[in-house]
Amino acid sequence: MQLQNIIRELEKKAPLSLQETYDNAGLLTGNPAWECTGVLCTLDATEAVILEAKARGCNLVVAHHPIIFGGLKKLNGKNYVERTVIAAIRNEIAIYAIHTNLDNVLDGVNDQIANRLGLVNRSILAPKSGQLLKLYTFVPHAQANQVREALFAAGAGHIGEYSEVSFNAEGTGTFTGSEKTTPFVGTPGSRHEEKELKIEVILPAYRQMAVVNALWEAHPYEEVAYDLVSLSNDNQLVGSGLLGELPEALDETGFLHMLQTSFELKLVRHSPLLGKKIKKVAVCGGSGSFLTGKALAAGADVYVTSDIKYHEFFDANDRLLLADIGHWESEQFTTDLLIELLQAKFPTFAVLKSGVKTNPVHYFLG
Repeated sequence: MQLQNIIRELEKKAPLSLQETYDNAGLLTGNPAWECTGVLCTLDATEAVILEAKARGCNLVVAHHPIIFGGLKKLNGKNYVERTVIAAIRNEIAIYAIHTNLDNVLDGVNDQIANRLGLVNRSILAPKSGQLLKLYTFVPHAQANQVREALFAAGAGHIGEYSEVSFNAEGTGTFTGSEKTTPFVGTPGSRHEEKELKIEVILPAYRQMAVVNALWEAHPYEEVAYDLVSLSNDNQLVGSGLLGELPEALDETGFLHMLQTSFELKLVRHSPLLGKKIKKVAVCGGSGSFLTGKALAAGADVYVTSDIKYHEFFDANDRLLLADIGHWESEQFTTDLLIELLQAKFPTFAVLKSGVKTNPVHYFLG
């Protein structure tokens, strides 16, 4: 088992192209061609986690947060980032980070929060635009179905909760092949007319290579005519935050108690109680104050996130309850998500959960 086999599965779940521009997800140390001895999953790749990986026989650490976030100009061990990278290199431990790309998929980090709250009717809170393409291609009638099926299997044709979506229009194609061609229909040197279907499908931009390869494999023509067009439509399956509903409405105090129990919280920082029922819930793991306006616009009764600053609590504007549960606390179940994913793909391979609690924030309650 090489590292690249494991990386391939992680990137099927959360393609690197979905990470934010400021992020640094991907393989940070190590070589994808290394033989993997075991995987240790964690929220943060710290020096203690690297040493734990070595002790437990794992040479790959899969972390949510990238240990290398900004540029590293020196490696002399003066801070925790440099010490961690030095320890990883010295012990030949690979570090792979799966960060905002995992935040930005519907069944990623925020889905884990929603699971603990029992939310139903889930959707992306702030869908991303510029993530979709439309493919047009032209196929003889007899082969149209095999081409459509290949495109669907490669990841095209999804719109929201609908799959195998395409549009098909009849027309006539013309072409003249040179004497060097061996056309599927027609004769070299003579213009040929063929009744064709124009097939249109939408696809995620990160599936472009797979879909185009599938088109070439399934299409009968020697030269395949197709167009790819970028769309500005929102991709409803990709973006920041998550919106859902509680099966039954709770009062605000009851909801805060559920938060405290479900996430094993010592405390919850929140905006003033409004004396209203909680039904529609917005969530975002990690630092999510940038989505408060989206939560308000979506009609959420509460927005659960972390790292809210003093003045940002005023942004609730007496219209929703803002609940800050802590950064580590909001993302703590991400490790379980990674383990479940990798164990499902590699059931006989060692995929372990780190025993190091990396949360740097502690609470003194007197």
